Amino acid sequence: MNSHVSAILLGVSDMERSKRFYTDGLGWKVQQDFGISVFFVPHRGSIVGFYGRDGLAADVGVSPEGTGFSGLVLSYVVRSEARVDEVMAEATKAGAAILKPAEKQPWGGYGGSFADPDGYIWKIGYSAQGQDQPYAE
Repeated sequence: MNSHVSAILLGVSDMERSKRFYTDGLGWKVQQDFGISVFFVPHRGSIVGFYGRDGLAADVGVSPEGTGFSGLVLSYVVRSEARVDEVMAEATKAGAAILKPAEKQPWGGYGGSFADPDGYIWKIGYSAQGQDQPYAE
């Protein structure tokens, strides 16, 4: 198995609310909307999509119930501290819960984190420590 993720699927409790958050709030474009699932236009990265939480849990054979930190963080690396601040502001305006405001990191980077309406955590970051970063934009 290669170290590659073909798609990231988020189990959401309210499809329309999640679509509004990512499209109206963060500017994502829908690639396909099947009603029970929605997929967004990938920008040289993995496809991100939604399924109803109960359906996705059933599909992979687990209970849809869960609380606390899942151990999953989605990372979005940008090319400047200013863009980190812009993305964090977009997320705030869209209704995200800011978990950690953007700030200088002890290792020299800059970043913060937020949770979407279903609690999925996004870490927005910048690092000037090399040109080989997996930049999203």
